[in-house]
Amino acid sequence: MCAAVKVNGVAIYGRQLALSAQRFASTTYATTDDSTLRTKPFLYRDLKVVRATGAQLRPKPKPDDPLKFGHNFSDHMFEVDWNVSKGWGQPLISPLHNFDLHPASKVLHYAIELFEGMKAYRGVDNKLRLFRPEMNMERMRRSAARSALPDFSATEMIKIISELVNIDQEWVPRTKASSLYIRPAMIALDPTLGVGHPNEARLFVLTGPAGQYYATGFKPVSLLADPEYVRAFPGGVGQYKMGCNYAPSIMVSKVAAEKGCQQVLWLLGEDERITEVGTMNIMLFWKNEKGEEELVTPPLTDGIILPGVTRDSLLTLAREWNQFKVSERYVGMPEIRKALKEHRLYEIFGCGTACVVSPVGRILYRNKSKGNEYEDMIIPTMEHKPNLMQKLYDSIVDIQVG
Repeated sequence: MCAAVKVNGVAIYGRQLALSAQRFASTTYATTDDSTLRTKPFLYRDLKVVRATGAQLRPKPKPDDPLKFGHNFSDHMFEVDWNVSKGWGQPLISPLHNFDLHPASKVLHYAIELFEGMKAYRGVDNKLRLFRPEMNMERMRRSAARSALPDFSATEMIKIISELVNIDQEWVPRTKASSLYIRPAMIALDPTLGVGHPNEARLFVLTGPAGQYYATGFKPVSLLADPEYVRAFPGGVGQYKMGCNYAPSIMVSKVAAEKGCQQVLWLLGEDERITEVGTMNIMLFWKNEKGEEELVTPPLTDGIILPGVTRDSLLTLAREWNQFKVSERYVGMPEIRKALKEHRLYEIFGCGTACVVSPVGRILYRNKSKGNEYEDMIIPTMEHKPNLMQKLYDSIVDIQVG
């Protein structure tokens, strides 16, 4: 059982997994450090709350209603504006509403923006929980720095998000398969054309009940692996959660769908290293060429891979179990093809906040070395027993719901 820190009635879980009480406090992305703030932060104590009334109260989904991801929103939202001369304004929680943006706003022309994705869970004891929000907030701060957007206090943001969740607590689903999705974002508002450092910005947070992110649920997905398409590259912004990483992938997803695949397996370089799957981190479990059972995921060392909260949590659990080798390194398609042929490849799965894990059952691979012909590679993820992916999923969900 994991100890929790309580903020505004919402428990924060994941500071420990299993036995080590301060496990996440010592990892690279786990702690908040307001000593590095680049600007004076807005504060929770200055928060103004305007509650929704009457027609502003939105109809809540019924318990048996399907919750399509990103289509339902709670009654309230959070926002706070910033400008270069005055800094941050007063933080505000108010009824959900539209924004009035100037058509020259920099976010609309130059994609100066970023976002995060996290969840609140209703536990078996009916208590509300956030899972490792400090990691999301520190990652958001890093994205802001890379986008030339203003800094903020991760600690104060967690307090405000907890308050927002507490206000809209009736929107948090009561089923284990669903949760309250939380979408913090920041956009540049300057009403001027011309590429340049933003002088005005808005940070805001939406929430809404959500079911499974992928329509396939826990069914294995098919991936298109085509070396022609690249998601991120060294020196770029692959490690940051910016919309500019996602927009170019939409067309490739359409290409994948036309070939009967649900997602894209992103490759990089002449050795066709696997990097991510769709919008998720990727992991594979196999017996390596040394005969060792090994869980492998691409490393964070070159700035290509998003440092996922779920990725870090699964790696932490796997290392805690100490039952097999855990590695952060690149694996190329030639290695995967060889392992599959030699029956050493056990499981491949994506992982992320939206779905926790997503099993891979098939890879449609365009092999340049064979005249660009397509190879159908069947991955035995769901057949492998005992199933590591399922064990990791069950362990994380048990922590999330307390």
